[in-house]
Amino acid sequence: MKVLIDTNIIVDVALDRDPFFTDSERVLRFVEQQELEAYISASAFSDLYYIIRKAKGHIWALQFVQRMATLCQVATVDSATINMALTANFKDFEGTIQYSTAVLNHLDAIITRNPRDFSVATPRIMTPEELIQELTSTQ
Repeated sequence: MKVLIDTNIIVDVALDRDPFFTDSERVLRFVEQQELEAYISASAFSDLYYIIRKAKGHIWALQFVQRMATLCQVATVDSATINMALTANFKDFEGTIQYSTAVLNHLDAIITRNPRDFSVATPRIMTPEELIQELTSTQ
């Protein structure tokens, strides 16, 4: 399964945010074990660095973001992505960019803690808990 990992999942792991850390970290373990093909939106990297740097400092944030860029593929964000986001009817613009990125990069699902931000059927919108349940029930 090819999935886009939403920014909030990665921040949960980076900042060890309870009660979300365990499930978010498990999602990344599925990626490490090559049970998922994971992507991070190119536009999310600056947000990730900014949020993590404020809490953990420049060096730690940079190393963490580099690890994510190695672990996951970078999903293209280009003018088509932005144009699609500008015409979509979402409440959250960052979520709209994530959605447009997933669609234009032909991904199967978006993994997020905020499924309410995505009022679509395709690609699938899944919480970490739903993804874990699906992956572990088929083993």
